[in-house]
Amino acid sequence: MSILRQAAASTLARNLATSAVIRPSVARAALKVAAPHRSLATVADTVFPANKAAPKPAQYSTPYQFDASAPKATPAALKLKSGHVFTGTSFGAQNSTFGEAVFSTSMVGYPESMTDPSYRGQILVFTQPLIGNYGVPSQEKDQFGLLKYFESNKIQCQGIVVNDYATQYSHWTAVESLGEWCAREGIPAISGVDTRAIVHLLRDQGSTLAKLEIGQEVLENKDVTEFPNPNVRNLVAEASTKEVYELNPMGDVKIALLDCGVKENILRCLVSRGAAVTVLPWNYDFNKVMDQYDGLFISNGPGDPRAAMATVQNLATAFKNPAPKPIFGICMGNQLMGMAAGLDVYKLQFGNRGHNQPAINMQNGRCSITSQNHGYALEDSVLAPGKSMNGWEKYFVNANDGSNEGIRHSTKPFSSVQFHPEAKGGPQDTEYLFDDFLNLARAEKVKNSNKPFFVSEPLTNEVTKPAEVIV
Repeated sequence: MSILRQAAASTLARNLATSAVIRPSVARAALKVAAPHRSLATVADTVFPANKAAPKPAQYSTPYQFDASAPKATPAALKLKSGHVFTGTSFGAQNSTFGEAVFSTSMVGYPESMTDPSYRGQILVFTQPLIGNYGVPSQEKDQFGLLKYFESNKIQCQGIVVNDYATQYSHWTAVESLGEWCAREGIPAISGVDTRAIVHLLRDQGSTLAKLEIGQEVLENKDVTEFPNPNVRNLVAEASTKEVYELNPMGDVKIALLDCGVKENILRCLVSRGAAVTVLPWNYDFNKVMDQYDGLFISNGPGDPRAAMATVQNLATAFKNPAPKPIFGICMGNQLMGMAAGLDVYKLQFGNRGHNQPAINMQNGRCSITSQNHGYALEDSVLAPGKSMNGWEKYFVNANDGSNEGIRHSTKPFSSVQFHPEAKGGPQDTEYLFDDFLNLARAEKVKNSNKPFFVSEPLTNEVTKPAEVIV
């Protein structure tokens, strides 16, 4: 045993002998390591104007020390339409913004959540107290040309609200701090607020419109008279691609993907399984080109699905095709397919957002932990257990609130889920649904072509005569 550990052990023994209870601070002091030993190296945030001075490189392992000469933090406030105001300090862009205040229960994955197009138009409140401790990674791409660490090429939410922002970060993929990233992309962020109180409000009264205000004037607590509602806009059209593009063109099965705000990992889950994917704008009439593809995929997306009625009409036409191709939808795709099947949608009180939502498969009774991010749901009361409507039946149900988590057709190759099987940030319990969809598309391709994908050429012993050359 080293001298340091012997000293620590003797100190603990003396405390045990003299007191029945040891204060945590005493125990930690007894186990402190000498100065030459350092903890995990961290990087200081160079943007966040904290009330405490940023440490020098040689002091990374020591806590911040108060410095009266350090610049004061910029005041910030989250003002809800209900009249509640939460004040804190700014660590992002120095501009104010409006949006719908929602909360996420995800424990990890703030870079993925913030770049998820489904959060477009929303001010994201994190229930995880400490945010920013592992920084922000680079925009590195994988072998398919997709971003490895983000779900899109920019921050999609309007702003973020955290309880405790880590002004130092440490991770092998990190290239900048969360504050630097937000400031660079013009996204305001607030720290030092009671996020538990905010979540209680949102759970009790429902998601509400809000303003994230930055600057000295927030201390005057001026009332906000107007709160623009982002859900009245066609957020799907804003998040969708404007041009058709292809990924993995040499794949063995061709999938047309309707982009309503698709996440990078959805694309990755398809192309990594050998699919050639053609990404289409949200309102593209895919019925005119479906003879060129083996399956159709409807992606996730932000906002009210009733703003994307053009897609609903195209899906209703596809459902009537006498020789239908397999169709699979995720999140917004589930709602659009449900509307095309004749169901209605409604707004959830506070939505389901996080990595810990239980969904029960109505076919086998198995419950999976799923990743979700949606504020609307299908009204599926007509699809009682054991009943169907025009061949449509319940596929998954949320074990918490009983809301719809998926539908499927009993005879045609159509199905959709409300949760995210690709689950960048976790969990991956339902990623098998991509295999099911692509296996169905491959089976349909074989059935329609009446031949396998790879046809071996018969060997021959015939000698090929040289071609006659005419001069």
